[in-house]
Amino acid sequence: MIPRYTLPEMGALWTDEAKLATWVQVEVLACEAHAELGVVPPADLDAIRAGTPPTPRRCAEIEAETNHDVIAFLTAFVETIPDPDGSNPGRWVHYGMTSSDLLDTALGVTLARATDLVLGQADGLVAALKSRALEHWDTVCVGRTHGVQAEPTTFGHKLAQFAFAVDRGRTRLRAAREAVAVGSISGAVGTYSNVDPAVEAYVCRLLGLAIEPVATQVVARDRHAQLLTALATLGASVEQIGVEIRHLQRSEVREVEEPFARGQKGSSAMPHKRNPITAERICGLARLLRANAGAALEDVALWHERDISHSSVERVILPDALITADYQLHLATRVIRGLTVDAERMRANLEATGGLVYSSQVLLALVSDGMARDEAYKLVQAAAMRAWETGEPFRDTLAAEGVDVPADAFDPQRFLDHHGVVRERLEAL
Repeated sequence: MIPRYTLPEMGALWTDEAKLATWVQVEVLACEAHAELGVVPPADLDAIRAGTPPTPRRCAEIEAETNHDVIAFLTAFVETIPDPDGSNPGRWVHYGMTSSDLLDTALGVTLARATDLVLGQADGLVAALKSRALEHWDTVCVGRTHGVQAEPTTFGHKLAQFAFAVDRGRTRLRAAREAVAVGSISGAVGTYSNVDPAVEAYVCRLLGLAIEPVATQVVARDRHAQLLTALATLGASVEQIGVEIRHLQRSEVREVEEPFARGQKGSSAMPHKRNPITAERICGLARLLRANAGAALEDVALWHERDISHSSVERVILPDALITADYQLHLATRVIRGLTVDAERMRANLEATGGLVYSSQVLLALVSDGMARDEAYKLVQAAAMRAWETGEPFRDTLAAEGVDVPADAFDPQRFLDHHGVVRERLEAL
């Protein structure tokens, strides 16, 4: 992902330096396990522990010749291991392991750490949505279906729906985090032919990873597809927030406005513009998350016990998806916390159709008074269509149809008598 959309803490997890440090951690732990089994002499283990992560530059120099990134790393790492007596302690590094043992186990560590950062961002967004929802629980506005005014609701209700959607997303993401936080040190084709299962158990336990129960030399890629699908689904819920803000910020609506900082410019040509650019960016990032999820699903079906058709894909989509989700959630939280809510404009829009938004209450009032529902519907619809076409107040067109309704039928609070039950659910979130 480009630096523009990369937050520092998340970006640090995906640097070459961080990758090589994690690779060293896996290799040293494997040597420790072999030492406990009596394979690696204690003095050699001490020397291996004294080694340091090689530089990306040195690894690149060796890889230019070997065309194999893991072999280049192993060669470069062994170069850092002290060998004062010529006993060659570095020979124990990667003992009995395959490249996938190292790569997939280290990847499990990185994915778990990165997912934890995204979960933290999701927690922040849920908290922001919940806080603003409670703040605006009684801020009456019009609800819209098909983009057309429907019935009164509150802005707090809108935000509460988003809070629960993001909460469901983080629940799915927690499950995906558990699925990818696995390792495997089982050797060629996963049969432990040259490595004791105790090595795998030791390494994974200290890294906080579960063990892939049946590795085929690689960790199963449905795990990674689950993660990226969870990120894409969460991203779609965040996109829904962005879409709502973009619609509500339109000049014709102007009920909310995303933060617009002092000195910010909206257009190079039109000085009056205050565009919802952050909400638009949030929506665009969701498209990337969906695309990456599709690529992850393509990686699930590998040949036999292993091929590396997934490798080139994952080098792009795994860091990009996690960086993108981290940044998208960060943006959404910032927008929600700084969102300007115009309650007066909401009320004005609610009344803009001359009372048409109260048609369902009129219909129910007539039915309650004994009129057949179909007859009542036709009567109310005829009055509503006249109001649409002429701009007359709905109450007047109803009167022209011979309908006299109670005054409180045009009170938006009538629609919110049971709204407290939703608030209770939100407060429990």
